[in-house]
Amino acid sequence: MISIDGKQIKLQIWDTAGQESFRSITRSYYRGAAGALLVYDITRRETFEHLASWLEDARQHANPNMTIMLIGNKADLSHRRAVTTEEGEQFAKEHGLVFLETSAKTALNVEEAFINTARAIHGKIASGAFDVSNESYGIKVGYGAGGAGAAPGTVRPGEPAPQQSSSCCS
Repeated sequence: MISIDGKQIKLQIWDTAGQESFRSITRSYYRGAAGALLVYDITRRETFEHLASWLEDARQHANPNMTIMLIGNKADLSHRRAVTTEEGEQFAKEHGLVFLETSAKTALNVEEAFINTARAIHGKIASGAFDVSNESYGIKVGYGAGGAGAAPGTVRPGEPAPQQSSSCCS
C-alpha cells in the first residue's frame, strides 16, 4: 500500500524475471496491467539490447495507456557498467518511457520506481485515460476503511518501506 495525493493505492506486483523461457506467460500478464517496469542490468549489455523486443511485446499485448518505466538496475556496480546512463535515458526518451537507475542490493531508487509508476498511473486515471469501470485495464477501484489514518503497511513517498516478516527464506 502506498499513498498518492492522499489516496491509498494498493499495488499488485508480478515479477516475471525477464527470462526467455517465460516469455509466453509474461505476455498474458501485460493484458491486465496498468504499468510495467522493464529492467535491464547496467553491467550486461545484452540485457539492454533485448529491451526493444520486450517493449514491443508489452505494447502489443497491453493497454495502449499502460505506463512503462525503464529501469537500469545494479547502479551499485557502476565500476562494471556496460551501459551508460545516457544510453538508458536516450532509449527511454525515444520510446516515451520513464527512466530511473536503481540498485536492488542497496535499495537505491527501488521505492521511487514503484511510486513514480503508480503516480503516473494515478495521473492517467485522473485524466480519464483509463476506464476504471473496466477491470481488464488492471485497475480496480475499491473502498478503503476510511478515516484520516493511513492503512497498515502504507508507504508514503519519501518514507522507508516497513519491514515485512516472512515465514520463508531468511
